[in-house]
Order: sequence, then C-alpha cells, then structure tokens
Amino acid sequence: MVQSVGNMALGRLSRCCRSLLYEPHKGVFCGVLRPGWIESCVGAKRHLLSEDVIKLQDFQQKKLAVAHLVTGSQGNYIELFNQKLQRNELILRDELKLLLHLCQSAEDMQIARDAIYRYHAENRNIMPGDFKFGPLFMRLCYELDLEGLAAATLTDKNMQGFFSDTTSFNIAIDMLFMKGSYKSALEVVRTMKNQGISFNKDTMTLATGTCYKLNTAEAYRICNALLEEEKTRGNFIPRHAYCFAVALALRRNDLETAQSLYSQIMSIDGKLCQNFKVVMLAMSGAVTDAISVLSAALLPKSPYFVKKLEFSQEVVDLLRLRSEGRPHIKKVEQTVTQLEQAGQVTQQTLDDMLCRTPTGKKKPMMIIEERKTSRRTLKPLQSSLLSE
Repeated sequence: MVQSVGNMALGRLSRCCRSLLYEPHKGVFCGVLRPGWIESCVGAKRHLLSEDVIKLQDFQQKKLAVAHLVTGSQGNYIELFNQKLQRNELILRDELKLLLHLCQSAEDMQIARDAIYRYHAENRNIMPGDFKFGPLFMRLCYELDLEGLAAATLTDKNMQGFFSDTTSFNIAIDMLFMKGSYKSALEVVRTMKNQGISFNKDTMTLATGTCYKLNTAEAYRICNALLEEEKTRGNFIPRHAYCFAVALALRRNDLETAQSLYSQIMSIDGKLCQNFKVVMLAMSGAVTDAISVLSAALLPKSPYFVKKLEFSQEVVDLLRLRSEGRPHIKKVEQTVTQLEQAGQVTQQTLDDMLCRTPTGKKKPMMIIEERKTSRRTLKPLQSSLLSE
C-alpha cells in the first residue's frame, strides 16, 4: 500500500532522481476559586487540527515509498543537491519535490530551506494551479519538530508569494500552538492577514485559540477584530472559535462581551457550551438559572448508551463559591451531589475542553458487494436470503 501511494504520487520523480544522481553536471481557567481566577493558564499543549487537515501520516507514507524507490542513494542525492545549489544551477520542480520527500534531519532541512529560497527566486511568477510546495515544507517541519524554522520561513518577506495557500499557514500555527509558542503563532496570523491569505474555519479556531492562550490586551483586540471582520463578510465562524473568544473575554473580566459572543453560537447543546453557560450565569449572579442548567442535565434512568452531559469540577466549584451565604446554597449542593453520583462531574478543566485534540472525520465503512451467484453451484441466487 505504501509503495503504491508513493508510485502514484511521485512516479515522475524517479527519472529526475536518476538524472541528478548520475548526471550531476546537466542540469483557561486555572485557580478558579482564587481571586483573579481568570489569570493566564497555559495548560496542556495539544494541537487543534485533525489528521484530516495536517495529513502527516499520508505524507510519511509517501516518504517511505520514495525512500524505497531510491534505496542506497538518499544521502548521495541530498549531498549532490547541495552541490547543485553551490554551483547556482537551475532547480527543477520535480527535483525539489524529491528533495523534500527525502529529508530526514534538521541538517537536511537547511538544504531544503536554501532550495525553496532559490526556487522561489527563480519562479516568482508561478502560474495559478502550479504545484504548491508550502504544505509539503510545513509537514516536514511538523514531522521534524522544527516549528522555529517554519515560522521564520513563513514570516520572511523574501518568501512572500511562495506560501500562497491557507493550509501552509494553518499547519504552522497549529505546530506553534502545540509547542506553546503563542507569540510566534500570532505573528504568523499577522503575516497571513497582511499577505491577503484567506482565512477558513480552521484558521479562525487557531487564531482565536492563540489569542486565548496569550491573554493580553492586544490579543483580545485582535481576536474581537477578526471575529467582527469575518461576520461582516458573512463567513462561517465555527463554534470552537466562538468558545475560545468567550473564554478570552471572561479572562479579561469582560462578562458583557462574553455573553454577546455566546449568544451568536448557533448550537449550544454541547458540553463545552453548557459549561460556559453555567460559568457566565454564576459570574452574573443568576444562580437560579445556573441550577436549572445543571438540573436539566440530570438524566434519571437513561440508557447506558446515551452520553450524559458532564460539567467540570472547577465550574461547579465556582457556582458553589458564588452561592455561599445565599438562599440557594442548599439547592446548589443538592444538585451538584446528584451530578457527582451520576458521574456527570469531571476533573477536566475548561482549558482541557477548549484545547482538545480533534478526532477528525471517520472513514466510511467498506460496503460489501452482494454476491449474485452461489459459490457452490455457480448458479444465480434467487434471493439475498439464500446467500451463503
């Protein structure tokens, strides 16, 4: 399977490989109970894009297939390519493709970086529809943990136009987010904006998530500006992006904006949205309404396969804190106890829920073709009920 993938995607490169090798001179919410609970909390470092977007496994399969095609020549190829760079020779598209599929180390990536700089300088007027090297280079950086190289290359003004696709920027931001390099991630977002690269739903989730993690006045301003611009343009804003924005508004002590953003979410039935609803009700003093949300989540005698709504321990603790000395404290304790007994209180923090690793799309099950002839008699089957 691996070999077939590589042969289909990179079959043309084997000729290029032979030419270069043998004819080298041709050419959120930590401490929720403490005062100032909305202070910054880094939390777990996880990525926000699914494998469907990053496609790292597919890329690695192709690398294995290409390595198999050029077994015994990989090191020679990279070294010969480096010599070609030093001789200032023209770099062909398929040669660069092959190089990027053979890189295995940070040293190899330095050669690859020099190669894409040279290639970009020689091909600044690339026709639309030509092969885009950006996602390929970013997946290499992702695989080799070279987030610094990815960010530096993306934000270099000399490379403007080379990374002309949204995917390259999204992969880089996701990589930086995962490593906790939020300032660099925001700089990549700025570069993307300045170069006029279109934002998609993944970009919005990554951008708002980065702003949430930074939790600065500037990040808050950028987050709100991005959301407003996307709304003005009529673009779809995913629920996850809205949740990041709500969380950031709460951390900035801006309950009114948090409530306004929350009201724009199309569907609020999920766990994350319901947890934020309780937080905002508790912070606004609407304890009775918060109790109603918790009570509605209790599902007595529900079937085992029905997933019950869970609330974070820090959320119910916040509600308890806001209820102390008030008439509703007994009802709060009673409701929380019922949730705990039903297994509907989790130790997951809101930050854990926000920065979840997505599962991606499920692959469709193979449909078994119905046989029309009998294996034993080789005669047509009269009914599917008679199939063996």
